Amino acid sequence: MTDENASTDADADAATSDAPTGTATATRIFPDPDAASTEEDGSVSNDSGDERDKRKRGFGIFVRDVLLILLAAIVISFLIKTFLIRSFYIPSESMEQTLLINDRIIVNELTPELMPIERGDIVVFKDPGGWLDPMPQPEQQNPVVAFFDWLLSVVGLTAPDSNDHLVKRVIGLPGDHVVCCNDFGQMSVNGVPLDEPYVYLSEGITKVSKDDFDITVPEDSLWVMGDNRYNSRDSRLNRDKPGNGFIPFDHVVGRAILISWPVERWTWLDNYPLTFEGVEEAQESPPPAAEPSPSPSPAESAAG
Repeated sequence: MTDENASTDADADAATSDAPTGTATATRIFPDPDAASTEEDGSVSNDSGDERDKRKRGFGIFVRDVLLILLAAIVISFLIKTFLIRSFYIPSESMEQTLLINDRIIVNELTPELMPIERGDIVVFKDPGGWLDPMPQPEQQNPVVAFFDWLLSVVGLTAPDSNDHLVKRVIGLPGDHVVCCNDFGQMSVNGVPLDEPYVYLSEGITKVSKDDFDITVPEDSLWVMGDNRYNSRDSRLNRDKPGNGFIPFDHVVGRAILISWPVERWTWLDNYPLTFEGVEEAQESPPPAAEPSPSPSPAESAAG
């Protein structure tokens, strides 16, 4: 029997579990894939355990990064909402056809401190007192719904206080003399008649305001009107309220710049600079002083 055959027979005996007692056999050992391995220097390593630890650490880092990104997004959105832009929805028809019910608008909050308000701008402002009817107390919300409503308001995606604000178009700035209406039914500012393409009037009506008025805008205030002139409770109809219908600058939240929703109505909001062309120059140029009439001579006075 050759050595090769003996080796083969020994392997066969090693694989047999009922080998005779007292017979020397070689036992083949198969490595356990989950068992720790011994390195040449005697140290023990556990590759499978290390991989599990790495996977756990990787998942933990992923969760941490996601939370940090969400937190950063909320903080950035809050800062943008507080200092730059904000979203409001339109609850009434007073600005039709420019703004429709349930439109959502983006408001630039940098005005008037950093970006001066101009005639023709659409502005959102807080109720100066008595313009809005008292609102009923809202029903108690489910805590979960209330939390998400608060969270969305923080990032500017909802505006729960929209009902405490109004939106109108600026017609008069401080010092402006606003009069309505002339023989053609037009309103004038500083003696300049306005052609107002944004005004919504019912068929057959040409006069841009049902009520006549003649006012001068005081310092740090605005005179505002709705585009739907016959269905807008604006400066004209609030002259008996605090402020006499004028809006203080510190009540202005910002200037509406964009309709953001619904998608089919997405558009930038125009302030119609051509409508108010020449108004600024007319304000800066005082009217010419009336020439004094010649004084009568003593003889004429005696005769008169």
